[in-house]
Amino acid sequence: MRVTMCLNSDQDFWQPSQEHVDHLRSNFPDVEFRVATPSTVPDDLQESEVYFGWRFAPTWFSLAPFLRWIASPAAGTDHLPVRQAQQAGVMLTRSYGFHGRPMSEHAMGLVLGFSRGLFTSSRLQLTRLWWKDELATEFFDLAGATMAIVGCGSIGAHLARAAAAFRMNVIGVRRTPPTDAQDGIRWVRTSAIRRAVADADVVIDLLPATSETAGYFDQRVFNSCKPGAIFINLGRASTVDHTALLQALDYGPLGGAALDVTTPRPLPMEDTLRLHPRVILTPKSATFSRFYMDEAITFFADNLRRYLDGVSLHGLATLPTEG
Repeated sequence: MRVTMCLNSDQDFWQPSQEHVDHLRSNFPDVEFRVATPSTVPDDLQESEVYFGWRFAPTWFSLAPFLRWIASPAAGTDHLPVRQAQQAGVMLTRSYGFHGRPMSEHAMGLVLGFSRGLFTSSRLQLTRLWWKDELATEFFDLAGATMAIVGCGSIGAHLARAAAAFRMNVIGVRRTPPTDAQDGIRWVRTSAIRRAVADADVVIDLLPATSETAGYFDQRVFNSCKPGAIFINLGRASTVDHTALLQALDYGPLGGAALDVTTPRPLPMEDTLRLHPRVILTPKSATFSRFYMDEAITFFADNLRRYLDGVSLHGLATLPTEG
């Protein structure tokens, strides 16, 4: 059986090393692992049963008559041909369980930057001799503050634990809340989003990109936010109406915003969001981790063992994508 791997990336921690490939080959001696590049994938897929990569072009299905499974190390599937895979009878899996730690660190770094006035200090130190009074009115304590995590799945649960370490209260917002209590989270259905954000000092967007979540954070939701609230998007850019976000920053309740994703990406240098004094941009770096590929390979190896044993796979993508 052949597995074609195409995990090329500009970042070394997002692509496998030779040690990773050797690890797979030693643990699966009866499997042929073919390391491909984007230009060689079409040829390598012709005899492949499994594809492991960041992306899969819909045109590749016609080139892969034996393909049965597409595996991605990413948490989301909106960049993958889920519908075409199902039509072709090919399983498609995402990965999970290891994105939560770096994303939680990223989120808490942004929260601390706002709560302790770090971003304001970085900006004012260039033009002001002293700005202590400004910070005295801007800062807020995390202990006792409330964080609303919208799209609170496995990543959100990890973030909830990090927030709890700072003695924050956590509201978890999702379409179908769990029936059992988890990590002290107060669960709210997405239909009650306006009530949830009204109670939150920090709102974290972890929503996936689906037809249901497009423009989810609109003027009505932002206008329902607590005065001075901080909005952070680590989910998908399509879930936020950027015009409504700017209005909420300039005329509404928001005290600041941090965006790891934007439309377009990157924003033009003259874009209003880029230039806004209370907006922080990060370049889609929330999942940066030196351990990323170690954990992605471990997840894939476990799923490959399940595949060979005829056991159902972890992370099977469905339509519509669950939020």
